[in-house]
Amino acid sequence: MKTYTALLKSDAEPVLVKEGFSWGALLFGPFWLAAHRTWIAAAITLAAYVLLAVLVPRPAATILSAGLMLILGLTGNDLRRWALQHRGYLLLYVLAAGDRDAAFVRLMTHRPDLGARFRPDPV
Repeated sequence: MKTYTALLKSDAEPVLVKEGFSWGALLFGPFWLAAHRTWIAAAITLAAYVLLAVLVPRPAATILSAGLMLILGLTGNDLRRWALQHRGYLLLYVLAAGDRDAAFVRLMTHRPDLGARFRPDPV
């Protein structure tokens, strides 16, 4: 079972964020953060990578970059949740489900009123 947090903002679709380790944040770092609109963390992370490359000697920079990648993998989803909360989203539920779709179904079971907030897919 995986754990997801459901965040909601008035007049917006709910957002499900997986708890735990993020392989995308580990492998793509600031680009993954930017793709999830976590602008502040993306800018700080990109600046840290640039400073490591410019100011730190080669073997130490590699080790520190690997450490930064690991930290991003461990905290990427938390940073995403933090950014959503700063944009006005509120934590609604913590859901346990086998996958994202099952978590969505569970959310709609608890809060059927949220179904009206979803925009239909364009045909």
